[in-house]
Amino acid sequence: MNASRSVFGFNQDLPFSEACERNKQPILDVLSQWLPAAAKVLEVGSGTGQHAVHICRQLSVQWQPSEQRQNLAGLQRRVDFEGGAALPGRLLQPIPLDVTDPKQWPSGPFQAVFSANTAHIMPAAAVTELLAGSARVLDPGGLLLLYGPFLSGGVHTSASNSAFDAHLRSLDPAMGVRDASELSKQAAALGLTAVEDLALPANNRVLIYRL
Repeated sequence: MNASRSVFGFNQDLPFSEACERNKQPILDVLSQWLPAAAKVLEVGSGTGQHAVHICRQLSVQWQPSEQRQNLAGLQRRVDFEGGAALPGRLLQPIPLDVTDPKQWPSGPFQAVFSANTAHIMPAAAVTELLAGSARVLDPGGLLLLYGPFLSGGVHTSASNSAFDAHLRSLDPAMGVRDASELSKQAAALGLTAVEDLALPANNRVLIYRL
């Protein structure tokens, strides 16, 4: 879909995701419980920017959106349209970020890193780089929060997630739903301790790690 709905009106130039509209409130409910007051948060893979805008409207955070350079233009348009004077000091200008390039990671420190629906799109090696980069930029005690579908001990939690995984792998064998247990092992080796695994609607979860 190539249009966006907004409380400010209708703008055909903004990217729009129905999935983001459905899951933005459950995600906000989790973040509101876990993020410290006035947290500085790096979002990896901000996509359409709908999560960033919704969260910044509700929480007193300093939110740093990011996206791969080739996908940055749509995110920038949303930040320009719904950020700025409407969210002063909360929604920052988006930055380019390829998680596999250490030079592109911002220096931080951040109290939290958040990423939604990216782990199953990235190659497995890039997911490892996402974990490693997060560990580098987080404050001691900072949180990494990953949202999306995940396996549990190699087992899908629903038939729909199994079908989604098969679809992803048919498009690109490097993609696929990741195993939460394996991610926790990788995270632990980087100093990130798994502290919570929360079930959300539509068979999604939020995995939370603390540095």
